[in-house]
Amino acid sequence: MRILSLKPGHDGAAAYVDDGHLVYSLEAEKDSFERYGEITASLVAQAAELAPAPPDVVAIGGWHKFLPGFQSRIAAGYNGTNLVSVTDGRFFGTPVQVFSSTHERSHLFCAAALAPGAPLERCVILIWEGVTGAFYEWSDYGAVITRNHVMSQPGARYAALFALADPTFPDEGSDPRMEDAGKLMALTAFGDTTGTTAEEQATVDRLLLTRESMYPFAKSQYRESPLYNCGVTSERCTRAARYLSDKIFSAFHDAAAMSGHRDMPLLIVGGCGLNCEWNRRWRESGLFSEVFVPPCTNDSGSAIGTAVDAARYFGEPCKLSWSVFAGAPFRCDEAADDRLWSSQPYDPRHLAEVLEAGRVVAWVHGRYEIGPRALGHRSLLASPLHAKSRDQLNAIKRRAEYRPIAPVCLAEELDRWFDPPIDDPYMLYFSHVTTDALPAITHVDGTARVQSVHESELPELDGLLRAFAARTGYGVLCNTSLNFPGRGFINSMSELLAYCELVGVADAVVDGVWHRRLWP
Repeated sequence: MRILSLKPGHDGAAAYVDDGHLVYSLEAEKDSFERYGEITASLVAQAAELAPAPPDVVAIGGWHKFLPGFQSRIAAGYNGTNLVSVTDGRFFGTPVQVFSSTHERSHLFCAAALAPGAPLERCVILIWEGVTGAFYEWSDYGAVITRNHVMSQPGARYAALFALADPTFPDEGSDPRMEDAGKLMALTAFGDTTGTTAEEQATVDRLLLTRESMYPFAKSQYRESPLYNCGVTSERCTRAARYLSDKIFSAFHDAAAMSGHRDMPLLIVGGCGLNCEWNRRWRESGLFSEVFVPPCTNDSGSAIGTAVDAARYFGEPCKLSWSVFAGAPFRCDEAADDRLWSSQPYDPRHLAEVLEAGRVVAWVHGRYEIGPRALGHRSLLASPLHAKSRDQLNAIKRRAEYRPIAPVCLAEELDRWFDPPIDDPYMLYFSHVTTDALPAITHVDGTARVQSVHESELPELDGLLRAFAARTGYGVLCNTSLNFPGRGFINSMSELLAYCELVGVADAVVDGVWHRRLWP
């Protein structure tokens, strides 16, 4: 069965599944469109071009639209564990089945289908995101789903603290910004809860206990708080951020401890699944037999989930064969100008020398990654041995200086530099850095978000890491996403060359060809 699935709303995406295989998942923000963007005409055209055949089923993920005075559904709507609809329809004149299920179900089926050992008869799934915060008991391969509510809007409450401290965030009429949750995650590392005042704690407790919607966030109601417009990098904000982070995790941890599911795996989805500190705590909690977080844990995986939900409805198992590199191929729409660029075969030993000398390299290989993390196909690489690499990369990315830079590391070297040595190819857990020789990837609290690299999965990047290790003794590099500020991954030669010239990157490796800028 061939299924084309479309996810409306922010983090729009199109996914195509053919007889249990994920052919592609194309996200609206990729190819330098706005972060968190909705489906565009070019995305739909690309989805049609890359589809191997017309679909038998068109699946539409549930969402909502805000109308004056109430919310109306798009397709099956946002909430509901059992809302599914199937109708007869036509797709370019061809009869198809039109399937829809809720956004809530899209998260559940994405996690269950991508998990190791799928199809899973029983497991526990945690959805924590901007709106939903609940555990789900998944039974009978998804035929029975039971929701256990913990906290509404955990992600929005998390981002609201950043908004409260940020003088640029308006007092009225604005929703918590999606990018602010990640910024607050970075700031928690600077916080020391031993100094948190009673007033700061009271503000955080109020944010957590209020029944009012965070959409929009009524910041003006907190004017008397010491956190109001205190500045996001202030000690007050960082203390409160750590306190808030601990409180949210504790609420879900306590709920999980009471449920008694120690013999079952935990699958984590929703935007809060990108919080690497929380993921590490779940691994170490001992409350579940194992923990799995998919690389597209946020809404970027929802189109996949709805496709799997449709397949399950029509009798197929809740299981996918898939690769994290299921995005679109790189478009060589323009040749490098030989008056400005030289082109030559890529030599890992020579490139390792360039990286050791302090140069930043744009690295492109194959199809782009699904999910928000750059995992070695659309990356900026640099040496981790110099603290200036972090500053240089943040300047190129136009990011706040407090934001950390993540490392890629040879899988066999994890236990030499990181504790615990989590073998994670999707960069979703924190570990402590056990050496002071890697300052560029070591956050202020001594942690790093590590991606492990295996030759079988990333042979080109593995080869470069080995060449760098031969020169320096460390099979580790800085890795951050290759993108314009506020945009998704670069996916065309024309934009890559323009980007390198704009930000001053002189080296770009594209599918084994090394382009070097000939500076005047």
